[in-house]
Amino acid sequence: MTTVTSPLTGKVVGLTGVPDPVFSGAMVGPGTAIDPVRRPTEAVAPVDGVVVSMHPHAFVVVDAEGHGVLTHLGIDTVQLNGEGFELLVNKGDTVTRGQAVIKWDPAAVEAAGKSPVSPIVALEAAPESLGDLREDGEAVSGEPLFSWS
Repeated sequence: MTTVTSPLTGKVVGLTGVPDPVFSGAMVGPGTAIDPVRRPTEAVAPVDGVVVSMHPHAFVVVDAEGHGVLTHLGIDTVQLNGEGFELLVNKGDTVTRGQAVIKWDPAAVEAAGKSPVSPIVALEAAPESLGDLREDGEAVSGEPLFSWS
């Protein structure tokens, strides 16, 4: 069983609150989403594991059970070409839950015309494999968002 914790502080909006049909339709995988606080912040690792994919706007950490968790910072933020994002770890690094991975500013993303709403997705997971899935309320970085069995 993997517990996936919030990489961000903000409001839990669920995947249906993501302004992108690929994420809101759970085509990438099941999970939830956070509408982050509008201040410079750090996205942290949602699980212990290895960073297998690293981009300024998104990262994937795979835990010891082989569960890959995608954190996507905002929607269409790839179009910002890394501007406003600072990578704190590299692909291949081992990270611990709560460790800072990327510095970014959700307010700057919004000012650039992009949504800062951030999906947290269980890659290659069956929807029924997630439990205790949070889809509303407040999220604090490091607090549980869902379990994955």
